[in-house]
Amino acid sequence: MYSKILIANRGEIAVRIIRACKEMGIATVAVYSKADAESLHVALADESYCIGEADAADSYLNEERIVSTALAAKAQAVHPGYGFLSENSHFAKMCFQNNIAFIGPTVENMERLSDKAAVKEIMSAAGLTGIPGTAVLASLKDAALAAAKIGYPVMLKARSGGGGRGIRLVGNEDELSNAFLAAKAEGEAAFGDSAVYMEKYVYPARHIEIQILADEAGNVVCLGERDCSIQRKNQKLIEESPSPAIDDAQRRDIFTKVRRAVGEVGYVGVGTLEFLYDSDGHFYFMEMNVRLQVEHTVTESLTQIDLVKWQIRVASGIELDFSQEEIDLKGSSIECRINALAPGKVGFLHVPGGPFVRFDTYLTAGAQVTPYYDALLGKLVIYANTREEALRKMKAALCELMIEGVESNIAEQIAIVGSAAFMSGDYNLDFFNK
Repeated sequence: MYSKILIANRGEIAVRIIRACKEMGIATVAVYSKADAESLHVALADESYCIGEADAADSYLNEERIVSTALAAKAQAVHPGYGFLSENSHFAKMCFQNNIAFIGPTVENMERLSDKAAVKEIMSAAGLTGIPGTAVLASLKDAALAAAKIGYPVMLKARSGGGGRGIRLVGNEDELSNAFLAAKAEGEAAFGDSAVYMEKYVYPARHIEIQILADEAGNVVCLGERDCSIQRKNQKLIEESPSPAIDDAQRRDIFTKVRRAVGEVGYVGVGTLEFLYDSDGHFYFMEMNVRLQVEHTVTESLTQIDLVKWQIRVASGIELDFSQEEIDLKGSSIECRINALAPGKVGFLHVPGGPFVRFDTYLTAGAQVTPYYDALLGKLVIYANTREEALRKMKAALCELMIEGVESNIAEQIAIVGSAAFMSGDYNLDFFNK
């Protein structure tokens, strides 16, 4: 087991990882930009080092500075959190070359499975049904030929995309050229990779993702599914587990297929397989996230399994000490993402409490919310014995949450959770278009 870990991230996920390390008796090293000098993760870590200016390219994306800081601090491992360098195989390779463990999958698995176009072929060969689509498109001409073969509407997606960026819905041939150029440009700007591929647009559909955990001995478990269908512009707002759309027989079937596929590709660590689930009950594999997800907290709330701790244990070679049959998926857990709508300074903060209420955040009274990074302020997560009870608990918690000085989406989340469509459980990806 590691004795010191550097957290190559910021915000709520850095706080989350530091908390897990403290509970495991592991010393922590924080890195921060000048804009985050007063941030909570800097204060909570055992050691903290400034690595650059506010711009992420000069700090949280600066591989050389992070590795050199880890070496100087004598950290044995780096935890990348999510976003930033979490799926960057070059960074993982740099860590290994400097005898620093990377808490995540192997470089080989990152390279194979992070390519969102190639992974469909890999998982299809392992028994999962993929969405009809293409490999990386070499030109607009190739895109036009592919769209004609697949049939409109189609989705253009950045190969290295994430967080809803680099995605364009194309309804007809006239929209293709602009969408193709826009998806490439956004992929290049956000991820340094302009490559795009194409998929058939499945509609109506729900976004279902399955959390897995696998160790070096070949043990693979599914820790339930999350329904992430409440999205605006491909940005997730609410997640819940289990999904109200899936019955137990469907759940057992897809878990069996996922475990077999993950085992066949030899994956080790925490990961998430994402699917589109259509109105006929079919699962279409989209992609695999080879990292911790923002919404991992929903799964932790439902299963009472600490994913960050197990991520660290598995990376250090420890085998899972529980089986698929021992995982309890009873009850209902819901997460609301609380986002800033504009920068500001937190004047007053009140976090809701009570049994099975959790708010993961980096906010404190006086904290400055800057414009440099993503808008996530925190994640409000609740658990209850039934979905009906969970809905009531979430509405109460949202009403109790107070963040003064920073405009947020709390009011919108209250409206969504209280809407007839969400309460019924009969919703899909077009929730905001109805």
